[in-house]
Amino acid sequence: MKTQGGILFFDSGIGGLSVVKEARILLPDHDYIYVADDAAFPYGAWEEDALRARLVDLFGGLLARFAPSLVVIACNTASTLAIADLRKAFPGQPFVGTVPAIKPAAERTRSGLVSVLATPGTVRRQYTRDLIRDYAGKCHVRLVGSENLARLAEQYMREGHVDEAAVRAEIEPCFVEQDGRRTDIVVLACTHYPFLVNRMRKMAPWPVDWIDTSEAIARRALALAVELPPSGRASGRDFAHFTSGAPAEALRRFAKGFGFAAGQSILQSGGIT
Repeated sequence: MKTQGGILFFDSGIGGLSVVKEARILLPDHDYIYVADDAAFPYGAWEEDALRARLVDLFGGLLARFAPSLVVIACNTASTLAIADLRKAFPGQPFVGTVPAIKPAAERTRSGLVSVLATPGTVRRQYTRDLIRDYAGKCHVRLVGSENLARLAEQYMREGHVDEAAVRAEIEPCFVEQDGRRTDIVVLACTHYPFLVNRMRKMAPWPVDWIDTSEAIARRALALAVELPPSGRASGRDFAHFTSGAPAEALRRFAKGFGFAAGQSILQSGGIT
């Protein structure tokens, strides 16, 4: 199952499949490898230095094993924390990161009230605050770090149902009323969240524009694809790998729905069994 020249998508869980969905439309002719670091899910509660070290160590094995032409970090937490470290550790490897869509939100808002719904880790990052400083200085941006929404999204993806009251509790802080104005844009700064957006719309106190960055990430990958090996599927099959080595059967079925067969297990040290 060794894939030379494929595109590797990486996330803490299966939320990165929201990016894969868009990428398959724009880049249909490449082999795909999906890696879910489910053994460490969720990333939002990790101590930064420990998570950074884990990611660099894990990618040492992933790049040696799969030799991807391009890596898409389909995870805001991993990107805002460690993509600079990954690029430094592996300077010959092209990476596409995922960052909160603060610039397009600032350009589209009419009320000037924008919320960024993210994991606690993404909210804490200086990278996120720099985006606000650089692109949203004229807006009121509320950062909302959800402790539970990524878990709820994974539950919904596995089981097809979710506690809507719990979803409401997680999104309520996003909705601000100020001087007769209301929040009109919520940035979904976690790739898990788009899978839950219909429930968010249902539980929202008023309609807002929910910005999902999946298409933008796929377009960035497309822009780099001119430097990839010639198009043409080499293996004919795409594989999803889980660092736990024993993902729930529902997760395997969900990945299969996005075109992935079950791959080998990947150990924290970067080895594969």
